[in-house]
Amino acid sequence: MLEEKILNDYKTAMKARDSLKSSILSCLRAEIMNTALAKKKNNLDDNEVLAVIKKQVKQHQDSIEQFNKGSRPDLAQKEAKELEILQAYLPAQVSTEELKKIVDEIIAASGACGPKDMGKVMKEAMARLGASADSKVLSDLVKEKLSPPTPPTK
Repeated sequence: MLEEKILNDYKTAMKARDSLKSSILSCLRAEIMNTALAKKKNNLDDNEVLAVIKKQVKQHQDSIEQFNKGSRPDLAQKEAKELEILQAYLPAQVSTEELKKIVDEIIAASGACGPKDMGKVMKEAMARLGASADSKVLSDLVKEKLSPPTPPTK
């Protein structure tokens, strides 16, 4: 299980005195425990743990963006290192070309023809791809494919 792997990596980082990795894994474990408590469960399954990790990744990406806007490259660099540690626990991401192919297949199979069908296409795509696709990239791609082409300006 992914939760056990995180715990073992945390222990290893503590023994190796890797303060950055042990700190980020400690925060991640706390977030996993809080989510389990909120769901009234003892342990989360791998998909739920992946959802927690994705949430943490998104928070770090937002922080990096804000630190860069605020002219704080030192803090952005620290967040980037933490982000790398978190991303190691996510499955390999599907390439953009592969995403386009899958979205085209889903649109053809479902008969989606406009923005009103975006929810149907997204639901099918997330069911097929799961955690191996970035939902924001996927959403932007589906929106682009389902939007009517804009006429050229004169």
